[in-house]
Amino acid sequence: MGASNSTVQNVSTEQRDVENEAASTGALPMLRRAFSKVANPETNAVPRENLQQCFSLAYKGQSDASNIPKLFPVLLDHLGPSIVDQFFTPAKGQITWVEFVRGYNNCCARMSASVSLNMLLRVLRLTIGRANMPINLEIEFDDADWKINGFLIPSDVILLLLMCWSMSWDCGSLKQSECKVSHSPPDLNHLVLSAITSCAKVDSGLNVWDSDFSSSEVQIPAGKFVTWVLSTVPCLSDCLNQFFHARLQNQATAGDESVPSNSSVGDVSLTTECDNNILTRGRAWAIGLTQRSTINEEISGVCFSRSEDGMDERLLYRSSAHGKGLNRFWSHVEGYKGPLLILVAASSGQSHEGSSIVRKWVIGALTNQGFENKDLFYGSSGCLYAISPVFHVFPPSGKEKNFVYSHLHPSGRAYEPHPKPVGIAFGGTIGNERIFIDEDFARVTVRHHAIDKTYQPGPLLPDQGFLAVEGLVSEVEVWGLGGHAAKKVQDSYKKREELFTEQRRKVDLKTFASWDDSPEKMMMDMMSDPNAVRREDR
Repeated sequence: MGASNSTVQNVSTEQRDVENEAASTGALPMLRRAFSKVANPETNAVPRENLQQCFSLAYKGQSDASNIPKLFPVLLDHLGPSIVDQFFTPAKGQITWVEFVRGYNNCCARMSASVSLNMLLRVLRLTIGRANMPINLEIEFDDADWKINGFLIPSDVILLLLMCWSMSWDCGSLKQSECKVSHSPPDLNHLVLSAITSCAKVDSGLNVWDSDFSSSEVQIPAGKFVTWVLSTVPCLSDCLNQFFHARLQNQATAGDESVPSNSSVGDVSLTTECDNNILTRGRAWAIGLTQRSTINEEISGVCFSRSEDGMDERLLYRSSAHGKGLNRFWSHVEGYKGPLLILVAASSGQSHEGSSIVRKWVIGALTNQGFENKDLFYGSSGCLYAISPVFHVFPPSGKEKNFVYSHLHPSGRAYEPHPKPVGIAFGGTIGNERIFIDEDFARVTVRHHAIDKTYQPGPLLPDQGFLAVEGLVSEVEVWGLGGHAAKKVQDSYKKREELFTEQRRKVDLKTFASWDDSPEKMMMDMMSDPNAVRREDR
């Protein structure tokens, strides 16, 4: 077999080079197993149809969801052949061992995010072309690199995002040992609006609060779109190579009794998505695309959860379920020492000619540590998010470190002439925060980015303006993204606090030496002469 010939001393230089490149990523043993499973033993090569089947994604059922284009199932039918055409160049209709390894290296070798994104767009163009749909991306090739020119329209962007989501969903499915559960592709309009507002020249007629852009012909230049992806959702470029690797890995383990195996063709039902959380699957996936860390894996667990009842242990607090207010919030997040994602759904209105317009929006903040009860800002890193109706991310600027402020009412303190604000805040300075949530979780104030040097500038709300925007809070959620270790530490902390509270409730009368030292005598004295001088410490 071609894979075993690499051990012979007289292998060609070409074969040695491609094997060394694959070995540098640690994938060579996996490739040998996968090749042996899909290759024809007689020809010692992989039939083109086998690889097309390996990378195929098929959807079952009919889509009645308004956020899913009718042509999307057709597009997915051509994904597998397009990937094979893009990365494998068989000389005689079958892929040899060298061509097989070279194809893997072309897709999954170490490369920059811009090169990965370039490949993703080429696969999109090839897939849309196979589906006989128009697209205005132009591919130019010179001696150094591929260049992509032309433009996208909103329908192209939503197809690309849904294609990437499907590949990410498939990667998560292949990692599951249990049976695969079908889920609907999520609503990704907030990402499409982000691309439109960031890249395209739109007139004042675009209403992002109530915009139907499915049939819009707004042109998004390819160069600006690449810049938007790399700055807003950089992990989008990883979806293709992760899917490519996961499918070959699945082939390598197919038939092994010790390793659970899934079908080589992914099935996803196109039913309407039902999300009761602020953190819907589409929003979770968008946030995960901004993070290249373990937080990405935790967010993916929310996005591609297989839980049938919809509950997730990562959800630490939800105001509608646990009660509104800073004290209720604190009882559920105290002791958690990992990254936290807090989301706020609110609405703001404005009066115009006697009518009131109510606009609903969602913002969020990601912290790299748990909350602390302090009357000053703290933290080491974090991000702010504009989530709905338009998605944007605001990472640290590096100028200041006013990441988080969380202050409860002081207990047992004397009068303070200048009390610090009670609530939760992100960015800005005390009394002039970029985001401030009051202690009752009734109102949230969003200020202009000019007062904040901690996070990068940009509007958290569309048409925000320079004046502060005050919104009525409808829901607050906090998600723990520190994994099982952080949740275990918090559970231990809560058990310890419950034990201390129970001990403080118990009063042992034997510890009092006489009637004069007993609490009953003290209470009777206070009732008879409340103005008498008492000992401060008993």
